[in-house]
Amino acid sequence: MSDCAVRMDQVYKKFRKGEVYNSLRDLIPALTGRMFRQQELSASDKREFWALRDISFEVKRGQAFGIIGPNGAGKSTMLKLLSRIMKPTRGTFNLEGRCSALIELGAGFHPDLTGRENIFLYGAILGMTKREIAARFDDMVDFSGLAEFIDTPVKRYSSGMYTRLGFAVASHVNPDVLLVDEVLSVGDQAFQNQCVARMKEVIRNGATVLFVSHNLKTISEFCTRCLMLERGRAVMTGPANEVISTYLKGPSTAHLLEAGSKPVAISKVRVRNQRGECARFESGETAWIDIELTARERSPKLSVTVYLVDNEGQFIFHSSTQRLGLGTFTLEPGDRFECTFELKLNLVSGLYGVAVTVYRYDIQTAYDRWDPATTIHVSWDEDVRGFANCFPKVIRQEIHKASEAASVAGEGAPPVPQDVERTG
Repeated sequence: MSDCAVRMDQVYKKFRKGEVYNSLRDLIPALTGRMFRQQELSASDKREFWALRDISFEVKRGQAFGIIGPNGAGKSTMLKLLSRIMKPTRGTFNLEGRCSALIELGAGFHPDLTGRENIFLYGAILGMTKREIAARFDDMVDFSGLAEFIDTPVKRYSSGMYTRLGFAVASHVNPDVLLVDEVLSVGDQAFQNQCVARMKEVIRNGATVLFVSHNLKTISEFCTRCLMLERGRAVMTGPANEVISTYLKGPSTAHLLEAGSKPVAISKVRVRNQRGECARFESGETAWIDIELTARERSPKLSVTVYLVDNEGQFIFHSSTQRLGLGTFTLEPGDRFECTFELKLNLVSGLYGVAVTVYRYDIQTAYDRWDPATTIHVSWDEDVRGFANCFPKVIRQEIHKASEAASVAGEGAPPVPQDVERTG
């Protein structure tokens, strides 16, 4: 048996934008409308686009392989090809062994059936036999935490309960190849921890995992190798940490194109540590953010603001040159302004966006905003939640047994020493 579990060889996938008319009822009005608007009927070449172009990679048996990239890069399209939901336009791919996909949890559930009945239905859709489902039924129910509602129709379930049951079934298939697309964020925090622990167990048991996620922290924890996609093309394949670092450093060309028409624009943002430009930091490490502005018109009373934004879009920090006591500054046409912020990254592990604004406070006007200008990944070995890392340590832990306290109480007063003379 080959040690290669998944292989893609020069795979292309083409889609067509707009409507596809597959009935006479839809086609006749469309043709009539085009005739009156003098539109060409054969414009299919203008509506076609390639979602994937020349994708080739291999994943070894028992390896966790990450797929990252911006929205629209082709990540989900690739997983749908591998799960055989779609066929490639060109090229070939091969999966060795039994394959299961955690792409859309609970997609096979029937709303009028109970949770119990849907476990058997969904398990069969995922390729399990009735005997396999029955053998793992109790484990699935315990994992989902829905034992009390297992005989209730799932149409009565909340969305969280629905996805919990879907993940519980899909994660107990025990496949040879598992395809995962952004499903480790279901449920509350406790259930997410269960999901992560279950995925690690699947990997330890030797399954090959292809994992798509925007959560780069999760990718770096799970995957040894990684593929970066951009506009349907494979940009880089290699060790996960190297690919993630390259992805985090990627500039936003859209902002730079728009900035050319503004009176004053942010032309460069760079994050570095003591060794130079960097995208990955340890919690508590110092980061320097270098910012450059370029002026096309005279712009007075300016300040520069820096923000840190978490994965949920929450502002966790911001300050400005003016608030930090440097006052305002004025730029003339052709001037270039540079400044550097020094930040102590006392943050919990996670992915943070660095946003920069050129602002004038007296008239509350933003001349330019780059959000995010870049992204940084903060890591720390300990499991700390929230925003700020207070670097906790447990320096004392004791258990006082109730039985010991009762024993001491039952002994009564201590005896009088023999050498003490009694009086009275």
